[in-house]
Amino acid sequence: MASYWQIFISFFKIGSFTLGGGYAMIPLIQQEVVNKKGWLKESEFVEMMAIAQSAPGPIALNTAIFVGYKARGVKGVIFSSLGTILPSFIVILLIAIIFTDFKNNPGVERVFKGIRPAVVALIAAPLYKMGKSAGVTRKTVIFPVIAVLLVWQLNLSPIYIIIAAILGGLLYGKITHKL
Repeated sequence: MASYWQIFISFFKIGSFTLGGGYAMIPLIQQEVVNKKGWLKESEFVEMMAIAQSAPGPIALNTAIFVGYKARGVKGVIFSSLGTILPSFIVILLIAIIFTDFKNNPGVERVFKGIRPAVVALIAAPLYKMGKSAGVTRKTVIFPVIAVLLVWQLNLSPIYIIIAAILGGLLYGKITHKL
């Protein structure tokens, strides 16, 4: 069983070394809690990610909350949440204090432009792995692709896609169980 400090340190490391927001944290969280620590099974992680994405709030914090609760209950939530939030809070505080000194620095601007492609790769890698775990096949890959295109090209709200997916799942279940 994980100690509170193990939970805190794991999420503090993840929060400290992840650039690009919550989705970029997903592969690190998965590596830490599924592969290294064994706090969750792969299937539990995929289900937890679906819930974390559906719940309001930042996905990294939602994920930390679920993992903390699964590992050590309510106190685990506190330690995982603090571990996730503190690195960003500290960095933002430091940036706010010294922001005026480097906000127009071309070197800093180039560094952040260089980081962007790596962040995209960090987001794409777990999507592929989660797609496989969720049962997305060559036949069913069309559904996530259509969802992405609808959001991206038609500026359709993801809420409508989620509602359509729920209704489609209910209809599919009703049809397949009737036969």
